[in-house]
Amino acid sequence: MSLRNFPQESLEVESFRTRFSAWTPFTNQSLNRQDCLWMPKCTKFGWFLPYTPTQNEYGAWKHHYIACVSSLDWLTPREAAAVYGTLNEPKPEDEEFQERQREKCLRKIIWENIAFRKKLLFKARPPWLSGTCSRTLQSWSLPRGPQMGRDGAGFYEALERQLVLASLDALPKRSNPSGSHSYPVLLRKSHRGVGRTDDNSSGALHTYVILISSRIPAYEMVVESVKVGVVTVLYEHSGVTLEGLLHLVDRALQGRKAQSLGIFCGGNSREIDLLQGYKICIKNLLSPEVRDFWEKLGSCVATKEEGGRVDFFVPLGASEAGMEILSQLSQLTGTFFSAPTGIATGSYQHILSDWLGAQQDRPPPSNYFSESKLQAWSSFTDSLEDTLKSVRKELHPLFKNLQKSISGQIIGQLMFDALSMASILQNQDAAQTLADGLTELSKEGSDKPLEFLSYFLLKKSSKRSEEFEGSDILIERDVNVTPDPLRKERSAVEDSSQDTKSSPSQSDLNMEVLVKLEKKLKMNSVEKRTQVVRELVQSERRYVQMLGIVRDVYARPLRAALSSNRAILSAANTHIIFSDILRILDLNREFLDNLRDRLQEWSPAHCVGEIFIKFGRQLNTYTNFFNNYPVVLKTIEKCREMTPAFRAFLKRHDKTIVTRMLSLPELLLYPSRRFGEYIHLLYALRLHTPAGHTDRGDLTTAIDQIKKYEDYIEQIKENINMKEQLSDVQTIISGCPTLSGVNRYLIRIQDVVQLHCCGETMDFSLRLYEETRDLSLFLFNDALLVTSRGTSHTPFERTSKTTYQFIASVALPRILVEDIPDSKYVKNAFILQGPKREWICATEVADDKFLWLSILQTAIRSSMK
Repeated sequence: MSLRNFPQESLEVESFRTRFSAWTPFTNQSLNRQDCLWMPKCTKFGWFLPYTPTQNEYGAWKHHYIACVSSLDWLTPREAAAVYGTLNEPKPEDEEFQERQREKCLRKIIWENIAFRKKLLFKARPPWLSGTCSRTLQSWSLPRGPQMGRDGAGFYEALERQLVLASLDALPKRSNPSGSHSYPVLLRKSHRGVGRTDDNSSGALHTYVILISSRIPAYEMVVESVKVGVVTVLYEHSGVTLEGLLHLVDRALQGRKAQSLGIFCGGNSREIDLLQGYKICIKNLLSPEVRDFWEKLGSCVATKEEGGRVDFFVPLGASEAGMEILSQLSQLTGTFFSAPTGIATGSYQHILSDWLGAQQDRPPPSNYFSESKLQAWSSFTDSLEDTLKSVRKELHPLFKNLQKSISGQIIGQLMFDALSMASILQNQDAAQTLADGLTELSKEGSDKPLEFLSYFLLKKSSKRSEEFEGSDILIERDVNVTPDPLRKERSAVEDSSQDTKSSPSQSDLNMEVLVKLEKKLKMNSVEKRTQVVRELVQSERRYVQMLGIVRDVYARPLRAALSSNRAILSAANTHIIFSDILRILDLNREFLDNLRDRLQEWSPAHCVGEIFIKFGRQLNTYTNFFNNYPVVLKTIEKCREMTPAFRAFLKRHDKTIVTRMLSLPELLLYPSRRFGEYIHLLYALRLHTPAGHTDRGDLTTAIDQIKKYEDYIEQIKENINMKEQLSDVQTIISGCPTLSGVNRYLIRIQDVVQLHCCGETMDFSLRLYEETRDLSLFLFNDALLVTSRGTSHTPFERTSKTTYQFIASVALPRILVEDIPDSKYVKNAFILQGPKREWICATEVADDKFLWLSILQTAIRSSMK
């Protein structure tokens, strides 16, 4: 061991202190061997332990210090020059000056880091704790001996928390998604996200981008409906943060600016269900994280003056809260935001309704989608989602190596080809009319079915022709009238401001124009309010008809069989299945009668809010139904398996023309869906109700009642979904501990490769890694589950089976995350450090690493709050 740069006097003083401190009474020997006393002495001279002390090993640093002092090798400058040959070689002045500057900077950085570490240790740890490690990720995993009391445990937890937060702050940001020190060319932009392109670039002028959430039912068919040339970004609803979504948009645009950006996600007329945990509403729109996201996303789109726009496929135009969201987003980003008004009820039918904003040559959906395919998807959303669940399960092993957007497009194309949606759309009206005729025929029981059916179809066709002629007349009238009243208002104001020195007669004329315009706006408001009330009554009538099918087709025959001593079901099971739904039917029939009576004598002064308030006071009937809903479904399944007569009864009546091709469990879904339609229509009704109207206060009260109950239903749905999700995860993982916990839910599953470092003492850029096994990381909101992933193949088959074996479970507040910069030998790697073990992992692509670290960072911070 050579020590050349330390003076003789300092070493002699240090040796004297060592000999003096070594002589201590026998009772204080344990204090004299503390590592916190001897480690600074060793690190001062650069004497580091070649190994990591175990938990119960004390005095390692003292023994190492004595060994180093006893084996010192003294060399004079001449002897050192003779041995090493580099000490006294002359150097150029510039090179020597630069070397001194580098050494000075390095020395400064090292001493600053050492001072910061000492400050943390002295603040957060008691001085009698043994052992401090030089590595950041290992410094917190120290033994908690019996000598540590409550204060020591508190200090330990504080230090652990600080180190976890420090490791999260050190993770790469969006400007450097790969974690490397050399930034990709396309991502070397400002914080705004996407840099400006050349004005002469034709690609930047007509770039259409559509963001599609995986939460959309049958999203594969939506992906397949996208037009050629439109950039598609399919993202996961869960397991992605706002920062990750911006990263996907940046990668898709590749430095260009979008002329039009569409966002196809879930939501309603008051909020945007953009991501899991990020429901954008008027309350959180101006929070720092959400505001920063919209500012950066707005910078990816052309400005309002350049014709840029953002289209939400969410009916924000049907409520005042949604209109306020659009207004604030436009002011915040300088980009025009548009959304459908969503007057029509039904699953995603609002997309086909009127849209806000200036009228274009074509509606906004046609900029992104094929209209025929999109209409087919919106008409059969529910049934398609049920079918695609099984299709995804079968095709996922074949497409697991493809990008999600590509595999989604392939599955969507298969569905369109298999279902022949184009022919279905052409014959949809005819099929529906024929189904109505058959339903009437079954009710009438006519002896001449063909004559009855032909008469019914002729009656329907004459009625349709009258409606068509009426719509033609309305269209001809509207051609001569400007369809946009706001455009009229602007033209009137412009005409009045052209000549400031106009005569009194001209100003009187302008006032008359403004008065007429105000009356026209009021008339439009009255007409729209009437339209919403009419839609409310019609949708309520359809809802009561669906509930009536349960009574007429299922409940009455079963009760009649019970009364005739030929029981199909017992009285107890019949009561369990049908009692709650029949009470709901009676309640809604009364509600429908009140609405129908009010509509018959309808005028602009009439109110609807009081009817809803009365209806809201009787919602305990629905509460009983939803509390017993799981029991009802289990009773139906049990009776179907145990009672052959009931099985035959269901086979005879399920999915027939009378039941609208639905089964009994499917008919029981309607009560949960109806409350969303109530909220949607109430907000639309309040939007078109004047401020001084007597009904406005009652509508606000009714909205609060119904919305509170809708939140209760959504909470029940989330609890059931989380339990099923945890049960599925526990089933597929061999040796998995019990996952059921309060408010625990799955966030993301990430497949990675575990690496082994061959030279930990080398610099990061020179370290070699080898792959050891495949891992799958299951991220929950409170823990991280680490499993090994295996693949088994069956002879003569192409598909493979994936198995998971439990390895470890780590609480999120105790995980340290360290990034490994990309080098020549490793890509997309990072370190996960737990209290006892660590895993060096790598993803297949850079995007997966960035999205995983982003959501992991967010989950850890949320768990520590």
